[in-house]
Formats: sequence, C-alpha cells, structure tokens
Amino acid sequence: MDVQGTVEAGFEPVRDAFVRNFDRLGEQGAAVAVYRDGHKVVDLWAGTRDVAPTAADAGADGAGTGDPAPWALDTAQVVRSATKGIAAAVPLLLHQRGQIDLDAPVGTYWPEFKAAGKERVLVRHLLSHRAGVPVLDRPLTPAQALDGESGPAALATQSPAWEPGTDHGYHAHTYSWLMSELVRRVTGRSVGRWIAEEIARPLGLDFWVGLPAEEAHRVGRIGPVEEPTAVGGALRLRPKRSVSAAYGDAGSLTRRAFAVIDPLPDENDPAYRAAELPASGGISTARALARCYAAMIGPVDGHRLFAPATLTLARTEESAGPDRVLVVSTRFGLGFMLHGPAAPLLGPGSFGHPGRGGSLGFADPESGIALGYVTNGMRKGVTADPRAQALVRAVKVATSSPDEAN
Repeated sequence: MDVQGTVEAGFEPVRDAFVRNFDRLGEQGAAVAVYRDGHKVVDLWAGTRDVAPTAADAGADGAGTGDPAPWALDTAQVVRSATKGIAAAVPLLLHQRGQIDLDAPVGTYWPEFKAAGKERVLVRHLLSHRAGVPVLDRPLTPAQALDGESGPAALATQSPAWEPGTDHGYHAHTYSWLMSELVRRVTGRSVGRWIAEEIARPLGLDFWVGLPAEEAHRVGRIGPVEEPTAVGGALRLRPKRSVSAAYGDAGSLTRRAFAVIDPLPDENDPAYRAAELPASGGISTARALARCYAAMIGPVDGHRLFAPATLTLARTEESAGPDRVLVVSTRFGLGFMLHGPAAPLLGPGSFGHPGRGGSLGFADPESGIALGYVTNGMRKGVTADPRAQALVRAVKVATSSPDEAN
C-alpha cells in the first residue's frame, strides 16, 4: 500500500494501524489526521478516491471498471453522522455568544414546533437526543428530505414517541431538520452557511454542509465494502436485542428512525451533496475533522472555538443507558457522543461523533488529541467501526507512557 503524508516521531503506530486497515480490514480508500495540542502530528491518505463499483454500478459492458483515481491530498468524502458533531458546535457557539438559551423551549425560537405535545421540548433535548421525535408518521420522499422545508414542517406537527426529556433515542435523520430550523430561526442563516462563515472559513476547513458546485470534483464516491472475516480485536456489542434484529422489525423505532426518508437517497448524487443535512450530509477531509475538534479544545493557529464553559457543556453527560433507537447503551453530551461501549474513544473525557459505516471525529481534552478519519468504504455498523477503532488504539499507544502501554 502506497501511503502518502506525514507522521511525526512517536506516532508511527498510527501509520502502522492505517496500513493494516488496508491489508486486513478491506479498506479501499481512506485518510486519517491527528492533532495534538493544536499541532498536526499525523496526516495520512492512501488507496482510491472512489470505492470500487459493484457489478450493477459497472454495467453489463464493464463501464466504470478502469483504473480508479488515487486518493489525493485534498480528497473529501461524505462522512454521514460524523456531520452531527460539527453541526452540534453551532448551537453551542450561539449559546456561548448569548444568542440561544439551552434551557429554553424550542418553541421560543420556532413557535410552530410547540404543537402535538412538544411544548416542553428544550433546546438541550434536541442536542441530547431526548426530544422524542426520531421518527415521522409519514416518511419523506428524497426530494422532500432535501428541499429544506418539508422536514421542519413535518416535525412541527409530529407527536413525540415518548415524553420529551424523559428518555433518549438516536435521532438519526430528524436531527437534520431539528438543527437546521433552529439555527435558521435564531440566526436567519442556514446551518450550512453558518458553519461555512463562522467555523470553516476562519479555521481553513475543507468541510461543507451543502457542497459548493466548484468543490464537487474533489469528492470521492462512497459505497459498501465487504465485511472482514476477522476484526482484529474490535469491540463486539452483544445486547439482549441486537440492532440488526430491531432494524428487521418494521414497527420498531430503530427501523422507523432510519426509514424517515423513503427510499433513502443516493449519497453520491450531486443533489444530496448540495443539500444541507447536518445529520448525515457533511462532506469533509480527515484533516478538517481533526482540525475542527482540535479548535474545540484549544487554540489552532490562533483560533479557538469553545470557551472552557462551553467545552464542559459539550462533554457533560446528558443521556446514558439503553438507546430507544440504537438498542445498545449510548452516552451523549450536548450534541456529541461520549466515550463508552457504543463509541470507544480515547478516554473518559473524550467526545465526538462517528458516522454510520466508518468515519469518526473526536477530541480528548486531557491528552490534547483530536482525530479525524474518513473512508469511502461503508460497513454495516452504526458505531465502533473496526478500522476507526484500530486507529484510536494506535493513538492511545502513541500517547501513553511505557507503563500505561504495558
């Protein structure tokens, strides 16, 4: 495997793990970046920009099966739910600036949302997956999901699946319209524009929620890849009822939450990439994810996102225990997944967000580490992808003292 990029002394285990992902875990194209104390210490990429096409994609004449383009320095990919972590920074920064009250009812800013028993849904409930609206009684078509209006309108009239604030369940897709409409009502700007102007531009990030047409040539094609026969010690979750079993039940919250858009849109479609879906449609380089998280926990080239109090809010536990949607136990702060069985990160104080199928971004304030990993090969799992976990373990080895490593 021809790995490109740089690794500072001491972080060689990350490069080794990255190579093994290609050799043993079926990686086709990926990148990983690590910052420590605001300084980039790992920046690697390898493989192909586009995942290998399936037989159906290639067509009967074999079109599309020529030599694939290599992953380049500036290749970006759809990162699915890893988008949620960056999007969560928006209301936290608005709170930091005194523009939003996390303990105010959502209806304070979005009056139509108060209908159908949602009067007591607080802003913090949206961020901690406690709002009770991970499903819609009537799923949206792909066109409706992307139009920026149908999603918020449907959620405004939707009755909650449980008493808001009393329990948590992953808002896999509805998070997009909850977040985008809240930000629009408070700021008058779309969430994608706000991220572009207030986060990405100052930090120099190749990260978009709503891909500009002029950047489309940089974005690779994602797709499914075969599951490895061995996962090299990756975490295996064995809940009493598995996620796959719950997903197979058409009436379950799990199945309904992931089928809010029916049929699911093609994530390689230019229309999907141009839409502003802060739950799942972000497009990023690994470098941008790592740099953004680094700026949440400290200065990066003179820019810092979170004040200490905001950082505390981001990683203070708001939800924990069996997740009504994901089935397994999950932990959430305000918008971020916290270190735990469903999202093993670097340590107890780590916070971030994985993307279904592979991608990951997180920060660990205690060690000063921020990591971003993106891939074009999508696996079935929602959390704890074995490739991402291999990289996390390698970072832990690189940052541990000899006694800790042993």
